[in-house]
Amino acid sequence: MKRRATHAGSWYLANGTDLNFQLTEFLGNVPAASVEHGSFPVSRARIIIAPHAGYSYSGPTAAWAYKAWDVSNLERVFLLGPSHHVYLKACALSQCTEYETPLGDIPIDTETIEKLYKAGDFQKMSRSTDEDEHSLEMHLPYIYKILSESEKGMRPLVPIMVGSLSPSSEREFGRILAPFLADPKNGFVISSDFCHWGTRFGFTNYVEDVECSRVRPLSGSKFVAPDIPIYKSIEVMDYKGMDVANGGSHDEWTTYLARTNNTICGRHPIGVLIAGTEYLRSQGVELDDEARKPTAGTAAADMVENGTITGEDALKYRFGKIYWIQYKQSSHCLKLSDSSVSYASGFAKA
Repeated sequence: MKRRATHAGSWYLANGTDLNFQLTEFLGNVPAASVEHGSFPVSRARIIIAPHAGYSYSGPTAAWAYKAWDVSNLERVFLLGPSHHVYLKACALSQCTEYETPLGDIPIDTETIEKLYKAGDFQKMSRSTDEDEHSLEMHLPYIYKILSESEKGMRPLVPIMVGSLSPSSEREFGRILAPFLADPKNGFVISSDFCHWGTRFGFTNYVEDVECSRVRPLSGSKFVAPDIPIYKSIEVMDYKGMDVANGGSHDEWTTYLARTNNTICGRHPIGVLIAGTEYLRSQGVELDDEARKPTAGTAAADMVENGTITGEDALKYRFGKIYWIQYKQSSHCLKLSDSSVSYASGFAKA
């Protein structure tokens, strides 16, 4: 059974030649290297986070994540995205055998999906539910292009629709996916936009400090524009969220969301990723280069444990640290009637 490219021709181009040209242009506009991370793709950056809005809005931002993505050793790709149309209290797996894109079809790893389903906590989504959701589909052309143009060619996909999970459920699904996260043969694409701001989204929160400890809604007929523009407040709120995600603590992620109510639509897929990588770190999973967690019992491990090494020096030892490399807003909000959606791209070495 094939999942049709139901959003082609509206959210993105339906003509394969035109779409390939557009994606090539988006990727070409991303620098070939960065001062901090070196050449793209970044070695071992097999986990990426990227937005899922229409390509005219988020396509250029998503290109940064896909330009950084290292697919050289991958055998399959897990794609996690939020559910916008169906209320789920768990995660749902596709029942399709392939996903259509205007560039070509992507095979589904039905064997891995069956293994996950037998884990007992996953649901199965109908074809109509699968096709209604855009958070997964908007990544398919990019995934197809990157994989098909790589040395190994196309590899199968494991699509997972992530529901409105409780913190404990995020940790449980993170634990289930942890062995797959730890395996260097698996790639992960996490689908998320960031802040949706404006009355049409029912969210007009304004933060008054960089730690987002003071949050108040903007409202009322006598609205007066604050000294710091609204779009700057949104930026501060999003950057704080990215910083918390980068820190890798699931408790801090859920606390940040509860404090700000930031309308990050992929909060639960990101939460599952953070919970999964945090679980792996608790099990002593190690990396083999500058991002390595020190071997237990060594002086470096002891210094991280007792707090002698802190801040960025300690973060570099964390499995799955997220590096954010691009951030944009669809527009700059200045008044209460304005609205915008934020887009961010990042990657994690694992």
